[in-house]
Amino acid sequence: MQHPGEKLSSSLRDALQAATAWGANEAHDDGHWYGELKANATLTAEYISLLCALDMPIPNPNGWIQWLLANQHDDGGWGIAASLPGEISTSVEAYFALKLLGLSPDHAAMRRARQFIISAGGVEKVRVFTRINLAIFGLYPWTAVPQLPPELIMIPTWVPFNIYNMSSWARSTVVPLTIVRHHEPVFRPAAMEKQGRAYLDELWCNPENKQVPYAPGITTLLKGDFFSTASVAADYVLHKLNGLRFSPLNRIARRKCLAWILERQEKAGDWAGIFPPMFFGVLALLLEGYSMNSAPVRGGLSGLERFIWSDKNGIRMQSCVSPVWDTVLMTIGLHDAGYPRPHLQKGIDWLTARQHTGRNGDWKVLKPTVTTGGWAFEYHNTWYPDVDDTAAAILAYAKQDPASVNRRVVTNAIEWVIGMQNGDGGWGAFDWENNKEFFNRIPFSDMDSMCDPSTADVTGRILEAFGLVLKIGTETPSHQVSSSLESRMRETAARAIAYLEAQEEPFGAWYGRWGVNYIYGTSNVLCGLTYWETNPDGSSNDTVRMLMDDGARWLVKMQQPDGGWGECLETYRDVSLAGTGPTSATHTAWAIMGLVARLDPGDPVLVRGVQFLMHRQVKEGELNGSWDEQPYAGVGFPNHFYIDYTLYKHYFPLMALGRYARAVGVVEESELA
Repeated sequence: MQHPGEKLSSSLRDALQAATAWGANEAHDDGHWYGELKANATLTAEYISLLCALDMPIPNPNGWIQWLLANQHDDGGWGIAASLPGEISTSVEAYFALKLLGLSPDHAAMRRARQFIISAGGVEKVRVFTRINLAIFGLYPWTAVPQLPPELIMIPTWVPFNIYNMSSWARSTVVPLTIVRHHEPVFRPAAMEKQGRAYLDELWCNPENKQVPYAPGITTLLKGDFFSTASVAADYVLHKLNGLRFSPLNRIARRKCLAWILERQEKAGDWAGIFPPMFFGVLALLLEGYSMNSAPVRGGLSGLERFIWSDKNGIRMQSCVSPVWDTVLMTIGLHDAGYPRPHLQKGIDWLTARQHTGRNGDWKVLKPTVTTGGWAFEYHNTWYPDVDDTAAAILAYAKQDPASVNRRVVTNAIEWVIGMQNGDGGWGAFDWENNKEFFNRIPFSDMDSMCDPSTADVTGRILEAFGLVLKIGTETPSHQVSSSLESRMRETAARAIAYLEAQEEPFGAWYGRWGVNYIYGTSNVLCGLTYWETNPDGSSNDTVRMLMDDGARWLVKMQQPDGGWGECLETYRDVSLAGTGPTSATHTAWAIMGLVARLDPGDPVLVRGVQFLMHRQVKEGELNGSWDEQPYAGVGFPNHFYIDYTLYKHYFPLMALGRYARAVGVVEESELA
């Protein structure tokens, strides 16, 4: 009897050919890929405000206005993602930027924005980061902003409250921000001269009282935990002590902060490869006496310029750039879809040149003896390699050339990943044992983003990478890694599986920290666990099989009537919504990838999922062969900052269709040589 999946063979081949052609055509001349990383309006607004603060010209102001207006929601506000309603802080910053760009407050869009902001509680309700950005222009009192004394940098690593126990993104932002907070600058762009401190008074519910508390009242604090109460009390004392500005250590601390910032500036000018450290890094240098023409300041501004994305939809600022991530995942996708291995060599060569082999790295402060061998996310970032990127790179190398798995480029990456495993058996994104959750309760942290603990999605990808490497060595002895490294990989995997067992949700899924949400987390876990169903002696690993059955049952249950899968951002606030939301190519691809190794290829669940992807594939125009969708699928900080990788909607469906095609024999290994 013919499998239902075999009936798809002809159309599946056509879909794969169109998708591989589109993906291959998107490569840059040197073999790498890089798509836009979308975010909300705050970054664009903050960049515009920075240019105004520094009296720098804004190129093509209409392009920035065009993008900001196009992203205003029907409710009059701007949201943290396209699918979410307006949010107060994002809306205030967007309004401020539009006003700086010269848009009249009487413009219809500005009137709608004001109505939304006032109805949401006015500027009084904005988060701490927005308070800081407004205080820089005298639009919020610095006394209504938490203290961040530069002396933080002097706390030794054996004290839990040191900067290396902050997440990499928090640490790289906090250090320059301590200098900005110390100086309490107030910039007066020409656009603000007439109104001065009253420039945004129309957005306040009560502009006569801008001294708005950012910490809960004493009654609430006394009912809370000890650390929250203690940290608010410490901030109160710091305010009374004027932020330690007159302490004998203050000047020394600022010098150490400045040295730390300069040491971590890349040759290209970037800091940490993300917008906030670059924004505050430039300001910190200027406030400490560096001129606009100094090399570090010019480098920082040039780095920010490289984050700008411009097209027919207008001009905007990215939070980050993702060339390494896009390249490894597109390489995997094209390989899975049957694209010839030699044609992927340029991308692999591009990756090899960007592996971290030098002395830089904040992770070395706590793990100084671990072998260097990771990859960072961006073009210019030698200080913060990414564990998830590195695991994906291992997969890309192993798939493109199985003989590479015992070469130094891969074994060094494996050694680094092993060294970054946390005590609970899982992995975070950038650091080791970065799980000091008390940082999320300090007054400065109102986005729950000060830590980088283990996550199931990253751990699942590492199990997939390690499992593939060991599988290749088993099938081809000449490709085996050393026996000692194999032993360590297996020990590491056993601890990781125990971690995943502990992290499984009661309904059988896994949380997705870096992708939305339980569909992503569950897919990554299933893709990893599939290599560990059998023990080295050939016996069944019953724990792994039980976990995979749980995850597969949940994914099957969450398939929607149209054959696809989808998940909304609201799942980060309400777990009862897990696995629900508008169907998308990306979520459907994740679900298929998680199920294809668990279900028979002819199972109606898989067939319907594959048909969904083929039906949604664009058949004409500039996206011919790819997919077009709106929902955000990426995460910066759950509930606070979402991102959308524009190439997700291509290389994940490419992987899913390719892996299904292999399962039904449409793509043969012999075709890949």
